[in-house]
Amino acid sequence: MDTLTQKYAFIIDYFSKNNPDASSELIYDNPYQLLVAVVLSAQCTDKRVNMITPHIFQKYPTVEDLSKATEREIFELIKSCSYPNNKTKHLAGLSKKIVSDFNGKVPQTLDDLIQLPGVGRKTANVILSVIYNQPAMAVDTHVFRVSNRLGIVKNSKNPYETELQLMKHFPAEIVPVAHHWLILHGRYICTARNPKCENCGLTSVCDFFKIKS
Repeated sequence: MDTLTQKYAFIIDYFSKNNPDASSELIYDNPYQLLVAVVLSAQCTDKRVNMITPHIFQKYPTVEDLSKATEREIFELIKSCSYPNNKTKHLAGLSKKIVSDFNGKVPQTLDDLIQLPGVGRKTANVILSVIYNQPAMAVDTHVFRVSNRLGIVKNSKNPYETELQLMKHFPAEIVPVAHHWLILHGRYICTARNPKCENCGLTSVCDFFKIKS
């Protein structure tokens, strides 16, 4: 593959044909539910989060309801998740702030979202992309690993540098789905240990595969 532009074109074409409707594996019905799920998903599997959230939403169907819960009540519902103490504080804090500062509505801008306890740039970008269909690239460990292995980012040392480079090369209108392409590819094919290169349709443009081979 001669140029970076050609590499992106190949990758976009491949995923457009093989996973055109890629989407989040978290189960949610509205912005509040996705925000809770994404906060819980930090260093925790989506499968585990999807087992926890139905109980939360049954007891606290709205952000207003959650804002009235005690930390002990929240902890009891999420204690099977990783880092339950921190996440309890985040959920209690963000629900109260959404009610007090945002009229009970999940914010629609990066600047507003990152004011919420437990919401960093990555989580904010997930909400902007998945809920509001904005061109926001959330870089988690999968996106960081896959994009660097493929070589579609250069000399990227951190998620923010990776985000900027990906945003520069993916057309804005496909950024929301491209985010899921990279996540799911990293989750099931380009795994951290023992990547399944034999099942990958991107080896012809992958820097990692060339070095490995």
